Amino acid sequence: MITGIGDLTRLPGLQEIPQSRPTAPDSDAFSAMVAEFATTTVNRLENAENLSIQALQGEANTREVVDAVMTAEQSLQSAIAIRDKIVTAYMEISRMAI
Repeated sequence: MITGIGDLTRLPGLQEIPQSRPTAPDSDAFSAMVAEFATTTVNRLENAENLSIQALQGEANTREVVDAVMTAEQSLQSAIAIRDKIVTAYMEISRMAI
């Protein structure tokens, strides 16, 4: 019979769970993630632009152009939202009393 939280370690399988504390996020990993996201967004915008030009020249399918433009728009909206969140977080941190 389990009578307390200390007794939970006697259950099968719980002994293997590591008891580590969470660490601070790696700032290099965050900056790499943001850089990769920005690069992907720029590539999608360039792809949409190139397909639009090809469509004007009669070399691309309309459906491909619409898909590329919608994907680029979603990526751009996400990038703007992330930028706004980063700026808001920076402003909140800069207003903190030391």
